[in-house]
Order: sequence, then C-alpha cells, then structure tokens
Amino acid sequence: MKIALLNDTHFGARNDSLIFDDYFHKFYNDIFFPYLKEHNIKTLIHLGDVVDRRKFINFRIAHNFRHKFLQRLWDEKIDTHILIGNHDIYFRNTNKVNAIKELCTTSDGINEPWIYEEAKVTNFGDIDILMVPWINPENEAETLELLKTAEADICIGHFDLNNFAMNDAMVQTNGYDKSIVKRFERVYSGHFHHKNDDGQIFYLGNQYEITWSDYNNQKYFHVLDTETREVEAVPNPYTIFKKLLYNDKETNYDKFDITDYNQKFVKLVVVNKKDNQMFDRLLERLYNDISVHELKILEDYSDLSAANVSDDVAEGSEDTMKLVSNYVDQLEVDLDKERLKVMIKEMYIEAQDS
Repeated sequence: MKIALLNDTHFGARNDSLIFDDYFHKFYNDIFFPYLKEHNIKTLIHLGDVVDRRKFINFRIAHNFRHKFLQRLWDEKIDTHILIGNHDIYFRNTNKVNAIKELCTTSDGINEPWIYEEAKVTNFGDIDILMVPWINPENEAETLELLKTAEADICIGHFDLNNFAMNDAMVQTNGYDKSIVKRFERVYSGHFHHKNDDGQIFYLGNQYEITWSDYNNQKYFHVLDTETREVEAVPNPYTIFKKLLYNDKETNYDKFDITDYNQKFVKLVVVNKKDNQMFDRLLERLYNDISVHELKILEDYSDLSAANVSDDVAEGSEDTMKLVSNYVDQLEVDLDKERLKVMIKEMYIEAQDS
C-alpha cells in the first residue's frame, strides 16, 4: 500500500495572497493529483498546518481550498487523514477548535476526512501507525504516555523537536527532546519547512516555497510504501522566488534572458554596476516585457555613510566592505581573491535586507 504525505500546506499564506494561492493550486493540479492518479494512490495523510492563520481565513481562499483541493480528494476517492497542526488551531492550549473541523466537516458526517485532534493508532494496510497531532497543554500528558506505549513501529506527527533545522539559518532549541520518539523505527513529521533528518526522525519540509527562507531549497511531497516502510520524495518543479545577481563587469544584460523571472518574486542584488544605462534598460525589460509579482532591488550604499559623520571621523574610518576587502587581500590563501570579494559582497547586501 502506498500513502501520499502532505504537510504544512498553509492555505491562506502571505495574508491570503491570491498569487500564492494560485501557485499552490498549480502544484496540486499539475503535479500532485496527476501523480496520485498515475500511481493509483488512494490514501493521503496530511501532517498538519493545512491552513496558515490561526484566527481566520479569507472566504475566497476557503472557497478555493474546499472546491479545488478538498472536493477533488473526495471526487477521486482519496481516503484522507488530517493531523491538526499548530496553525490549524484557534486556542494555543487545545486542538478542539480548529480550522479543519470548521472547513471540512459535513452535516451527514460522510463527505469529510478523518481528523486527528488527539493521538491515535491507525491501521494502514500492512502497518499500524501512531498519528500524533500538535501537542498542547490539554493533550500533552496523554500523548507522551501513548508515545511510550503505543503498539506501532511508525509514528507520523506534527512535532516540535530540538536539534532539527527550521530553515537554513535556525535550529530549534526550545521544543521537546527527540528522545520522546526514540522507540519508533521511523518518525515522519511536519512543522519545520526545511527538509532534514537524523536517520530516524524525518522532517519532510513543505511542498512549495512560501517565504524567502524556502528559496533555493528543493521542495517535495512524499509517498510512504507500507510494505518496504520507505518514503519516496517526489519533487515539485515550481518555484515563485528568484534572485538576479547583477554584475555588469561579467554579463551583458542587454542580451540577458529574463524569461525565467516571469511570474516570480524577484530580488535584484547589485554586486557591480558600472553601466547605469544598461541597468536601467534591464529594469525596463523586467517591468514591461514580463510580469514579475514583485521586484526588490538590493544595493550597497555603505560608501555614502560618511556624509552623515564628521570629516575627522570619516577620514579615519572604513566602511564594512572596504574592511572586508582589505582583510581578504591580506589572506595567505591560494584563491581567486577578487571572486571571493564578490561572493562576500553578495552575502553582505542580502543580509542587509534580512
């Protein structure tokens, strides 16, 4: 038996942005549902955080979620199991009031998914799986006890565990110790959007880009084979964020192909700008020849900072990039120092925007 795994879908993300909603549904329409049909997969487990905001959802987003996603699961007879995540709940101390119950349940109790507000062992074909929704003060004691006693080798949940990467720059240190799930053969979890694991516990990462912290990280949905107990990662080829590192010392931007920047949120990072007219022509093409969702220009103005201080201070000071440049020049390494300076400048300019 094969089970599709989704997690952290965050319908309504970015303040109920319709741009992101269209981007999400493009993944489901073009990648996810066709894959399920092609491979005859009839079961789905969602590992939590179906929606984005805890307090409310835009009616337009809710309509698209119900008709484009939920209804299609029903139409294609996908047996759907949903764990409640921390973004799905209204109160922080209980899972009882949640978006999934309000958006997905029906008066007849038939046309709706299985919803897990509490931890429970469920059988899927060849294996029993412990299903663990978000742990909160109300269900903590019962859940931790079940993690010790449940007769299951596989655990699927929405865990907040220490020493796993939340993104490229942050590791969780304020969650639960991972020893709470040490007795399981494999643990698969939502919650952190960055795909990472320790060989036993696997954070699957989200299916698509939602914030710039997702940029340049390949996104996947997953398929669990209950016979082999292995999980296959199925890549999502669609992205919505893209960076353009501008350096007209190396590139003629009058001949630069901008097609890949269409329908994207674009950061234009200025590394070297010697030809202002070429730069302006590139901007004109980005604004007029394609449709970018947003164009953000990041440029280093640190050389202008001396105007804000007295002359005697300015004469004895160096801006950050000059200090770094001098430091690189003094390094005794067999490297292309000019290339190293360019790379450091790229990171410095981007860091100013964070």
